[in-house]
Amino acid sequence: MSTAPSHRPLALVTGASAGIGYELALLFARDGHDLVATGRSDTIHRAAADFAAHGAQVIPVQADLARHEGVEAVWQAVEDTGRPLSAAVLNAGRSIGGAFLDTDLADELSLISLNVTSVVHLAKHVARHMAARRDGRILITSSLSATLPTPYETVYGPSRAFTRMFALGLREELKDHGVSVTTLLPGATDSDFHARAGMNDTAFGPGMKKNSRVQVARQGYDALMSGRPQVIGGDRATRRAAVEHRFLPEPYKAARHARKARPDASRRP
Repeated sequence: MSTAPSHRPLALVTGASAGIGYELALLFARDGHDLVATGRSDTIHRAAADFAAHGAQVIPVQADLARHEGVEAVWQAVEDTGRPLSAAVLNAGRSIGGAFLDTDLADELSLISLNVTSVVHLAKHVARHMAARRDGRILITSSLSATLPTPYETVYGPSRAFTRMFALGLREELKDHGVSVTTLLPGATDSDFHARAGMNDTAFGPGMKKNSRVQVARQGYDALMSGRPQVIGGDRATRRAAVEHRFLPEPYKAARHARKARPDASRRP
């Protein structure tokens, strides 16, 4: 990264190594922002080079946000710039597939630390920083899974329901402080999300038609910049499903999701 002074606004994007987070960071870079971009693996350094190719000064931070010290390392990187944060995208998250009776408790507690605790932790820093300046935009990634029970991803859906309601509540609080908060609810997206969750032997595996991560990122970015409260990420069918979920009984939605998410040995590669 160049150390020359920059007059570009600064954005923070977590989970920027791949998927929707990568595409969001790319949009910020193309739109004239510098970046603090985070990822758990060293892939974040290669991603940072892609963002820098669009003229952005990029600070890549390799950190595990499921750990308290990982969140603090990310925020320290923001503070070390000595610059105001114009936008923050709290996007990092993951799922775990499989029956709750079979999944590992430590793994699920780590998921909660990443999907829930780290969002609250980092949002506390970001919100206070932006409110003090009375300026800023925050995008928090939730999921269409926030709108239904998610058997065979039993902990994931509730974690995203939390981030959705947290974001909507935070939006109401911060609007009087000059800060907007937007929630992004993607449907199933063409990233490695389900593969990393161990769900290749389900209907969410490689054969499923999924939304374009480029499209979802663009929808989230545009909603953030226009100050919308929330946006469904995906195609017309995804948006229609979000509307349906408002009216369908929870047991029906749970049974339907179970049919898609239940592991099936015949689907294994």
